[in-house]
Amino acid sequence: MRSGYGRSIFEPLLPLILGRDISGEVAAIGGSVRSLRVGQEVFGALHPTAVRGTYADYAILSEDELTTKPSSVTHVEASTIPFAALTAWRALKSTARIARGQRLLVLGGGAVGLAAIQLAVASGCHVTTTCGSQSVERVLAAGAEQAVDYTAEDIELVIKGQFDAVLDTIGAPETERIGINFLKRGGHYMTLQGEAASMADRYGFFLGIPMATALLLKKQIQYRSSHGIEYSWTYMRADSEGLHEIRKLLEAGKLKIPVDKTFPITQVIQAHEAKDKKLILGKVVLEVD
Repeated sequence: MRSGYGRSIFEPLLPLILGRDISGEVAAIGGSVRSLRVGQEVFGALHPTAVRGTYADYAILSEDELTTKPSSVTHVEASTIPFAALTAWRALKSTARIARGQRLLVLGGGAVGLAAIQLAVASGCHVTTTCGSQSVERVLAAGAEQAVDYTAEDIELVIKGQFDAVLDTIGAPETERIGINFLKRGGHYMTLQGEAASMADRYGFFLGIPMATALLLKKQIQYRSSHGIEYSWTYMRADSEGLHEIRKLLEAGKLKIPVDKTFPITQVIQAHEAKDKKLILGKVVLEVD
């Protein structure tokens, strides 16, 4: 977003506030709010297209974008969870409708991948994931039965069997090809790298969105015909049911995304620079004093 991704949506609205995840205390509520009260500790995430983000002392969210924070979890820990977990929830629960005993392949062991592993394990699924060498221990600790280091191993030779669902957090042509070929007939391939925003940026909103829709439809028809599988682009959305289930898993200690470093919010530039330079591989949290 800093470099211009999503400019077809956001450019007319500049300046905007970055940030989606949040954990904090309710300072005020609207007249229609029923499930939350002032002073309550909550966590949640804004929709991807929100203009007023969470890099701020105060943020405005709708009631269905928040849930109560478990007392056993700190604000720092809670703030790493919702956006990634809701993205994974949308793919696994709303789209693929994973069920106990099924096999899931997660391509990429980042925050969404980690959340997907834990959500799937909690649902009784068997999970295999690909990741870099520095993330192998982390994804195994999250519950993956097999972690394949794509930098040192041939994924297609090491992974055995077929899967009911594939979540591709990388979204490259090669990972799409691999993911599709690992699916059983009737399975679901889901990628985080849908092309709606990038095509809208390239061709303008009113031309790019219909072009992206046509591309998605073409791929859905193609893969349904050639492989007998369902193909979809997946993205985060506010889901009160999903957030409630995520809170229960967090409370039970079954969902965690490790924090690699915290910065005071006054050092947001340094935090972004550290991520840009890959000095920090995992989650970074900004803390408000």
